[in-house]
Amino acid sequence: MLDIHVSLMLIVLAIFFFLIFQLNQRLFIPLLRFMDTRDRTIAKDLEAARNLSNDSESLQEQARQKLEKARSEAARMRQEAIATVKEENQKAYEGKQRELESQYAEFTQRLETERETLKSAVLSQLPLIKEGLKAKFSQI
Repeated sequence: MLDIHVSLMLIVLAIFFFLIFQLNQRLFIPLLRFMDTRDRTIAKDLEAARNLSNDSESLQEQARQKLEKARSEAARMRQEAIATVKEENQKAYEGKQRELESQYAEFTQRLETERETLKSAVLSQLPLIKEGLKAKFSQI
């Protein structure tokens, strides 16, 4: 039937342990070393990505602060420009108003002078006008 040979079993057992040893040396240890190296590389890359993310966030914060500062500076400059333009317009308005007032005063003075001239002319011509009216009334 079945015979068990101890020497054959020992040879198979020795071949089995030799194969385990060889697989361990040539396959499993390099594979585990590669996996450990890959894990360390992945961990290092993740840490670098976190650092870059933190750096990116701080740079974004700095950019946001600079942008806010630039906006406030632009608003201040705009307000200053508006105030300057309003002041210049106010001065121009006041100058034009003074000019118009002086022109109006000259006009009223000329008008008064012309009125006086017309009044004196009419008064000097009054006797002639009366005679002309009498002549017209007499013809009617």
